[in-house]
Amino acid sequence: MVNYGFSLYTFEYFLMILVRVASFVSVAPFFGMNTVPNRVKVGLSAFLALILYQVLLPKEVLEYSGVIEFAIIVLREGITGLLIGFAANICNSIIVFSGKVIDMEIGLAMANIYDPTTNTQSGLTGTMYNYFIMLLLVITDMHHYILRALIDTYQLIPVNGAVFDWEHLMGTMVMFITDLMVLGFRIVLPIFATSMILNCILGIMAKVAPQMNMFAVGMQLKILIGFSIIFLTIVLLPDVANMIFREMRKMIVSVIEGMY
Repeated sequence: MVNYGFSLYTFEYFLMILVRVASFVSVAPFFGMNTVPNRVKVGLSAFLALILYQVLLPKEVLEYSGVIEFAIIVLREGITGLLIGFAANICNSIIVFSGKVIDMEIGLAMANIYDPTTNTQSGLTGTMYNYFIMLLLVITDMHHYILRALIDTYQLIPVNGAVFDWEHLMGTMVMFITDLMVLGFRIVLPIFATSMILNCILGIMAKVAPQMNMFAVGMQLKILIGFSIIFLTIVLLPDVANMIFREMRKMIVSVIEGMY
């Protein structure tokens, strides 16, 4: 039987745990999707905070001298949770970037649809790949790893113990932008190479047979060949997911290292 006893000091400690967990859940991949009801997010955050409150011992008394210092502690915990969730969520932009480049190469750049998970207009290929990656994230239990990473932060970054190294965090973002370009173009490479070869062939045919309308022919060929390459390379999505998940782990670790 588990007994939860609260006093004024321990309740403040519980609130700080709840702030970090709720901030993380609001932006983390899979947990923070806009299609997830807000009641589910609040309930999950409160449930995790109750479990962590019982596990984390000893419960330290928060020391502050006024409302302003208490607000600073709340803000510090909120930023800590947001940064950890953001480090995991930002890696989804790799597949979205690749989808936009693929749509541009095969001629679907203007065919955008409304993505309810981000409340923005996104390309067809990027949206399809993003849903596949989210499905693989659940199948491979990557969402459990993300939750464990949040829980393990309390061993390194206790409540009111975050020390932000902004230079390290900035270096982490610069590193991610580099990895974004490298991994994104590695995903796009099959379609990019095929499109370049097709453009060369169309250029040669335009010189050999100038009476043909290569613009009309090329648009249809690009879409047909692009869909064919997407169909043939769909089996590589688990490897693409592994690259994104490795980058997600690296970003989470690097961001956590910049806060203690």
